[in-house]
Amino acid sequence: MYVPGHFAADDAAVRELLANHGAADLVTATPQGLLATLLPFVYDPEVGDHGALLGHVARNNEQWQQPALGEALVIVRGPDAYVTPSWYATKAEHGRVVPTWNYVTAHVYGRLVVHDDPAWLDSLVRRLTDRHEATNPLPWSVDDAPPKFISGQLRAIVGVELVIGRVEAKVKLSQNRSRADIDGVITGLEARGDAASASAMRAANRPSER
Repeated sequence: MYVPGHFAADDAAVRELLANHGAADLVTATPQGLLATLLPFVYDPEVGDHGALLGHVARNNEQWQQPALGEALVIVRGPDAYVTPSWYATKAEHGRVVPTWNYVTAHVYGRLVVHDDPAWLDSLVRRLTDRHEATNPLPWSVDDAPPKFISGQLRAIVGVELVIGRVEAKVKLSQNRSRADIDGVITGLEARGDAASASAMRAANRPSER
């Protein structure tokens, strides 16, 4: 990944992204070519030296059945947004501005481990469910469904674990712009209703960090 110095992510930003992202793309090189699947992951910082991403795929998905050639890759994304030059204060000053795209992302590389184990999958599904149901007024629990039904559902999936070897991360949130331009982008994002991107920009552009 191309990462200019002003867009480099520190360890804290990487950990936050891995812990709080939604779904991500699992990409593997196989004898059949590149295969990719979008799926939710849980980040477990206690596995190995750099943690692991835990998820599951459908049993009928051929990706888990194909041997990965070399490292597997998970592409994790945070907030992203189109940025119009109209939000820049410098547009009125000299007009030398162009559109861009702000985003937060990480390319997570590592060894892919397959878990065809009902107990492992039951634990994972509960972790995923608890995480994503936590903000609901009436959180759904795995135990709300009949045990026999859940057992059948678990037989239809296979676990995947990316044991992380290295991470390349980029936080491109207008850090290369002037303070006035940054404030203009934040105001524009909030007016558009993109609170997540506006919040990420504030965090990345605190005065003490620039």
